[in-house]
Amino acid sequence: MTVPDMPEVMCIGQARMTAGLDRTDRIDLTTHYQVFGSLPRLTADQLIGMAEQVSLRGRGGAAFPVARKVKSVLETARRRRRKPVVLVNGTEGEPGSAKDRMLMLRSPYLVLGGALVAARALQASEIVIGVTRPDVARSLSSAAMAEPDLRRVVRVVQVPDRFVSGEGGALVNALNGKPAVPPGRKVLPSDYGVDDLPTLLSNAETYAQIAVLAMLGPEGYATTGTPDEPGTYLLSVGGSVERPAVVEVPAGLLLGEVLDLCLAAPWEGVLVGGYHGMWLSTEAAYNVPVSRAGLTAAGGSLGAGIVLPLGEGTCPLGEVARVVGYLANQSSGQCGPCKLGLPSIARALTALADGSGGVDALDTARRGAAAVRGRGACAHPDGVFRFVLSAIDVFGDDLAAHLFRGTCGRRATGILPLPAPEHGDSRLTVDWTRCRGHGLCAHLVPELVQLDGQGYPVFLDMPVPHWLQQEAQQAVQMCPSLALRLVAPAPSSSPSPVPVAKEPAKVKLAARKGGNLKLVASKPSDPDLDVDEAWIADLSDVGRQIPRPIT
Repeated sequence: MTVPDMPEVMCIGQARMTAGLDRTDRIDLTTHYQVFGSLPRLTADQLIGMAEQVSLRGRGGAAFPVARKVKSVLETARRRRRKPVVLVNGTEGEPGSAKDRMLMLRSPYLVLGGALVAARALQASEIVIGVTRPDVARSLSSAAMAEPDLRRVVRVVQVPDRFVSGEGGALVNALNGKPAVPPGRKVLPSDYGVDDLPTLLSNAETYAQIAVLAMLGPEGYATTGTPDEPGTYLLSVGGSVERPAVVEVPAGLLLGEVLDLCLAAPWEGVLVGGYHGMWLSTEAAYNVPVSRAGLTAAGGSLGAGIVLPLGEGTCPLGEVARVVGYLANQSSGQCGPCKLGLPSIARALTALADGSGGVDALDTARRGAAAVRGRGACAHPDGVFRFVLSAIDVFGDDLAAHLFRGTCGRRATGILPLPAPEHGDSRLTVDWTRCRGHGLCAHLVPELVQLDGQGYPVFLDMPVPHWLQQEAQQAVQMCPSLALRLVAPAPSSSPSPVPVAKEPAKVKLAARKGGNLKLVASKPSDPDLDVDEAWIADLSDVGRQIPRPIT
């Protein structure tokens, strides 16, 4: 099975997450046993003890201690007398991240094995895996079908592919049939998760780390890394590099070695941690250790392990403005900081980048980023705050050029990755031969439209967010001059993305006669996968009729 659209995989030092990938594109069950051996059965106390001994933390961004999560789920399950659920967050919705997808496509048994270790320890009722990509769903489902213990308990669910849908609470909402947005209030999955059951939620790499820890034991696991942070990290390295790659590195290795390995072009700054992370200067990035403690001391954050150097061939301020516009569009629109604050920041940064804004626009961006901090219904505004203020600090020379000359002489070339426009995206625009500057549109959708000094509309350069569609349509209908338009993007020559159902599309292992479990499907199977049933692309209706997996 070939793996398309996948960056190179490299390793510095001892391979663990990437073991065996130098020999094959995808590790099947037989090869997995040859490379990793069999999984031991651990009790909950053993798993907690091992995770505490090596200070294992989640690899999804928040770096929450795994042992504390397991304890919390165990205590809730005992108190409520309910079987818990193990939930793998395989959505990986942030642009620039590829490490979880790499594991699920190329070494699926490492992820599934870690989930199985946790499920056995907690005596969980099932393992649920939330994904956004059909190819990832196929990979995990076919792998589970081939292993009897996994076949009985695994359920793969496809959810909408949006930035905020990868947040843990949003994933739980999607699995429970609700909109795939953060809940807006503090609801711990360990208390009420999938089907309101106590749920152990972590991302794909975290479960792969659990599998390696179970197989090596704490002493073996700690033979690489640092005494305070044993083990390895997976980094998704992109941006201005000649060799984009997923790189496995021991904790404590200097980030400069990773950048050199990936042939990073001369850069002006490095984003570490993704679009909720922070920018580091060239010198700081080159000398910072790849560890939680090292990056925190340098003013950054490891986050989800995304590393994006920005080279000299693009406009840094333009790149930052592009991303902030995307982040404003991708919010769930549940609170003022997201609905009004993020578009305001995006508008100010765009004005700075195109030369139409000056010190006032810079002040608006600074004040806006500070204003949304700690006030959102979820962590999204806080992430934008870190991204924006660290960019203003690191790209000071470029900012000064835009303030005093209107431009740095470069254009934004799209080095920072963003997804292609989604099917159904639309933008507000205006027929200037009709517009009379009534200004009604700015009152109806102030998030997207502001008025210039003459009272004419200025539009924020981003698609209309899903939570503003009704207001945007109303503005079009109420325009006194009939000048306002909602325009769909021009057709792309590239293949259209696979549409995602509004409700979760479920890929289940369902009971059949004789106790065998099959993958229920309604589309011809992929010949590259060892699945003898048809494949489901959209099971939002069919999934409700399929029996739950046998436990």
